[in-house]
Amino acid sequence: MIAHETPIPGPGADFGAALSARVPLLETARTRLRAPRLTDFDAWVAVLSGPASDHLGGPFTRDEGFGEFATSIGLWLLRGHGLWTVESRATGETLGFVLLGFEPGDREPELGYLFLPAAEGQGLAFEAAFAARAHAVTTLRLPSLVSYVAHDNRRSPALARRLGARADGAMTGCTIWRHHPKGAP
Repeated sequence: MIAHETPIPGPGADFGAALSARVPLLETARTRLRAPRLTDFDAWVAVLSGPASDHLGGPFTRDEGFGEFATSIGLWLLRGHGLWTVESRATGETLGFVLLGFEPGDREPELGYLFLPAAEGQGLAFEAAFAARAHAVTTLRLPSLVSYVAHDNRRSPALARRLGARADGAMTGCTIWRHHPKGAP
């Protein structure tokens, strides 16, 4: 393992664990959305360098992936929302990631979903994204929520539709899918 990817025990790790404990834990019938850990980084890199990487601006090198991982997790401190690791409730296996993000270039908060190929096509991303969206609307009371989907991404629009989102314009390279959950502000 590379040095900056290796956990270092001690007060720093204890402080990190205390911060992680503050990230909301969300559960669905089959998934658990929890704070990311350094040990989740391999799964993150697998997504960013795998088949979906073209839709995400990649493929990414491992170092670029680490920067993206740290940035997505850092949103918790800056915005009170960010990246969750999605794991199987049955096995604890990492399935992918769900993000309530707002990064450079975004016009409004985003619901993002990035899953490992082995976890696709089973409705797991729907469950996890539905839970994150409910948190965004009911707990955080975000004024709007969209998903930015690359024009050449074939899977994500289907999930956005299943979540009840509608195509609502475009920006460079992507379609904006607006979420209109029941009870949204």
